[in-house]
This record gives sequence, C-alpha cells and structure tokens, in this order.
Amino acid sequence: MHPSPLTALCPAVAEARTPYPDAYANSAPPRPPQPYLRPKGGSGRSAPRLSLSFTLPGDIRSARIARMATAAALEAHGLATYVWPVTYAVTELVSVTARMSPGRELYVSLRRRADAVRLLVWDQHPQHAEPDTAALCEAWRRRSLWLLAAVVDDWGGEWGVCEAEQSQRGIKSWVVLPR
Repeated sequence: MHPSPLTALCPAVAEARTPYPDAYANSAPPRPPQPYLRPKGGSGRSAPRLSLSFTLPGDIRSARIARMATAAALEAHGLATYVWPVTYAVTELVSVTARMSPGRELYVSLRRRADAVRLLVWDQHPQHAEPDTAALCEAWRRRSLWLLAAVVDDWGGEWGVCEAEQSQRGIKSWVVLPR
C-alpha cells in the first residue's frame, strides 16, 4: 500500500493502490527546479495570453507541484493579484481530485482570456453505474470543496463540477475568476 494514511474519497472506488518505494525515505527531498516562464508576445501587446497545461500523477503530493507552476505562470504574465486565489484553487482541486481517483493522472489547465482567469482540473474518475452511488460520489466531491466555494464566491468568481465529454471519461472541475 501507499505509505499515506489517506484513502479515496469516493465511496465506490475499490481499487487497491499499487505500492511504490518512497524516494524520500532516507534523505531530505531534493529542491524542486524553479520554472522559467516568460510571457509570449511582442512588446506591442498590453496583455499577454496565459496558456498553461500539464499532467500530474494522481497523488495528493501533486498539489504542491500544481501550486508552484501556477504561481510562477501567473507572476510571469503580470497577474500577481491572482496568485493567492488561483494557487489556493488549484491546490484544493488537485488534492480533492487526487483523492477521488487515486493513482490516475490529472490534467491541469490555466488560461487567461480578456476578462477572466480560468482554471480546469480534469480527473479520470470512473462513471458509476448506480444513480445513487453517482449522486453520493458527487455530493462527497462538492462537500470536500466547500472552502474553495467560499474563496471563489468572495472573489466574485464561479466554480463547478461536471462530467467530461463522451469522448473522454472522468470529471472536470473548474474555477473562473473575473478580472
């Protein structure tokens, strides 16, 4: 089993997590590399477009990686005022989705368009055959994100959870914060 005492949040996920060695068991963790990000576009553009996408392992430790990458991207694009709410949102979404679908990859997307910053976290949570189980699973996910809801509401934004398109499987969680 995974050395973490955390278990899957979804009541229907019964897959056993595969064991893997703890790389940091006998040493201090290495310092992660600092990302080098610079905005695209020429000097004539007043608002460079932010577009960042990456895939993470389905582990709650991925929340730190997502937080660092998101903060670096926002600062590099002159969006320092968004660092706190967006890094909080990505931390919450990644940690909850990793616990809903342990061991499955997560996809994170951060975009800035004219009037908003949009964050999307997609996980590969399986669809439940029973409607009652699906409703219970969705309720657990939403309940786990109650503090995220309060932060997004305080910033005048929106958030939600929906099933992925039919060509994909899983759940998409998103946050939109207005400019």
